[in-house]
Amino acid sequence: MKFKLTLWLFAFLLSSTGMAGDKTLIRIGALAFGTVNWELAALNKENLLANAGFELQIIPMANPQAGKIALQSKAVDLIVSDWIWVSRMRAGGSDYTFYPYSNTSGALVVPADSPIQTLTELQGKKLGIAGGELDKNWLLLQALGQRQNIELDDAVTKVYGAPPLLNQQLLQQRIDAVINYWHFAARLEAKGFRQILDGAEILRQLGIEEQVPSLGYVFRQSWANRHQQAIAEFLQLTAEAKDRLCRSDTTWAKIIPLTKAKDSATQDMLRQRYCEGRVQKWGKANQLAAEKIYQLLRRLSGNKLTGSSEQLQAGTFWQRD
Repeated sequence: MKFKLTLWLFAFLLSSTGMAGDKTLIRIGALAFGTVNWELAALNKENLLANAGFELQIIPMANPQAGKIALQSKAVDLIVSDWIWVSRMRAGGSDYTFYPYSNTSGALVVPADSPIQTLTELQGKKLGIAGGELDKNWLLLQALGQRQNIELDDAVTKVYGAPPLLNQQLLQQRIDAVINYWHFAARLEAKGFRQILDGAEILRQLGIEEQVPSLGYVFRQSWANRHQQAIAEFLQLTAEAKDRLCRSDTTWAKIIPLTKAKDSATQDMLRQRYCEGRVQKWGKANQLAAEKIYQLLRRLSGNKLTGSSEQLQAGTFWQRD
């Protein structure tokens, strides 16, 4: 089955409960260069959709905000986003819900020969921060600094910027370290740069042992209730696609062009970090850990990231009937 790059006008004309023949139509809004495209492509290249009970339509999105707008306007049924946004929207009366997609998170990276080994040695340095002042990795890094009596917000010179630009700044020695999204951090590692902490290690040092995916598939609860078999099959098949990408060199080779990585070292590092992010466990303990993270982010952002709700909203994480 060929993936369809559908015009926005056509997307809006389709209803959220549309059917493709006798199959449920699932319209997913995916970033043009997002890693979710790797497993969506693998669904096609591995022929996993041949007997699926749903029809998949991929609608390219220019950026994460465009995906959220498309979901809210019912131009798509599903996007990849974060559970903090889901909780905030539920507090406002929406019925969005979240199912884990990846455990992989950002990382703090320095040059191989950098003297920086700990957060203490980060003081007085120029730190590149992807995602702005409300980036979750940056906020959690500040929480870890506070545990070590370091106010990183005051102790470093903050340089905000787009992820690829920050990588260039580090390569050109204009900044001393960067906390960047995982795939940009992986590209630096492939060039010999050194990872000090990733998101999972930050959480462990904050006393949170359970893995909590920051990204997941987001969709309306009401839509999922109407199409439970289709969404369950979609999630099962995408997990199978991800496993094949990690188990089979042949499957991985088919999607390498999507990584935009020209050298084998970068391709291998991207694959390693991507596969480390596979969600192996997701249950009550992980969701309780998410509540702890929510409280940290709420305090550190002054409610700017989470909204005014004092707690993670019930229903944020999808529970199958």
